[in-house]
Amino acid sequence: MNTKDNTDKRDRQNHRSESVNLTNGSPFVLTSGHRIPEVVVQYDSWGELSPEKDNAILLCHALTGDSRADKWWSSLVGESKVIDTDKYFVVCSNVLGGCDGTTGPVEYTEDFPTVTIRDMVRAQEMLREHLGVKSWASVIGGSMGGMQALEWAIMFGERVRSIAPICTTLAATPWQIAFSAVGRNILALDNGSEEALSVARAVAMISYRSDRLFQDKFGRTLSTPDEIYELWNKFEVENYLKHQGVSLNRRFNSASYLILNKAMDLHDIGRNRGGVEKAAALINVPTLVLSVDSDILYPVRLQEEMVELILAGGTSCHHDILKSDYGHDGFLIEAEQVGESLSSFLAGIK
Repeated sequence: MNTKDNTDKRDRQNHRSESVNLTNGSPFVLTSGHRIPEVVVQYDSWGELSPEKDNAILLCHALTGDSRADKWWSSLVGESKVIDTDKYFVVCSNVLGGCDGTTGPVEYTEDFPTVTIRDMVRAQEMLREHLGVKSWASVIGGSMGGMQALEWAIMFGERVRSIAPICTTLAATPWQIAFSAVGRNILALDNGSEEALSVARAVAMISYRSDRLFQDKFGRTLSTPDEIYELWNKFEVENYLKHQGVSLNRRFNSASYLILNKAMDLHDIGRNRGGVEKAAALINVPTLVLSVDSDILYPVRLQEEMVELILAGGTSCHHDILKSDYGHDGFLIEAEQVGESLSSFLAGIK
C-alpha cells in the first residue's frame, strides 16, 4: 500500500494521534502524595464523537503497550470491526509513567515517583473531560488495562456505562508480585541496561505463556544438536526468550518498565476502601469479565472471584472463559474469541 493509500485509510478511519497537556502548569498530586509538575498525555483516537457525546469507548493497554490500539488489537479495532470506528469514538492513551509520549521517567533527571493504577485513571479522567466525552460507553482493557477498567467503575462510575476487565484481578497476588520482583531486581542489579531489560522481559514472558504452548512450539530442540554437551548451546526456547527481550528494547524504556511493573503490584481495589469485597460492591455498571483457561499469571479463579463479588453487589456481570494455549497473552492473540464476547456485550450497552 503506497503512502497516499495509507493517508486515505487513516482519513476514512478519522485517526488522530495527539499529545495534550492536561494540567496546564499545575502540579498533579499522586496517590503517594508526590507531585508531578505537569502531566502530558499521548493519545490516539478513531472515529467521531457523537452530538450526544456518548458513543466513546476507552481502551486501556497492558504493561508494555501503547496508545496504538489499532496495532496491538488490529483484528478488533477499525472500520466494521467489533470495536467499530464507524460507530464508536475510540480512544486509547499511553498511561502515566509510560514511555510513549505521556509524562514518565524518560523526561525526568531525578527519580520519577511511584504511580498507581488510580493515578493512571485520574489522568485518563482529565483526558475525558478535555475531549468532551459525557460518559464512556465502555472501558475495556486486558491485564494492567483491566485493572484500569475496574478502577474506572469505582472511581468514576458516573462517567462509564460498562466495563470489560480481561485477564486481570481485583488485587495483585503474591504469585504475580514474585515474577515482577525478580524482573525489577534484575534491572536494579545492572542499572536498567538493555541486557537487564531483556532478561527481565524473558522472566515475564514465562508467566505470559503456558507450559502447553512451550511444549508444542519448542519441545527440547537445541540450536546445535551436534553440540549437545556444550554449556552455552541454547535450547530453542532460550532463543525465543532472548528474541522477546531484544524486541522490547527497541520500543520500551527500562525506567518505565520499573514504574509500571510496580504499579501493577500495588493494584488493590480494596486499599483504603474497606477491603476488596466492599470495593467490588461499588461497581454498579454492566461488566464483562474474560479469562483465558491457560493463564498462569492471572488464573481463572481470580476472575471467578471477581464475578462472584460483582454479582453479590447486585450488578450485572457476565463471564466468558477463552480456550487457548497462549496463556495470559491469549487476550491479545485469540482475537476471534475475544471479539465474539465483546460484540455480544457491546450490543447490550445503551
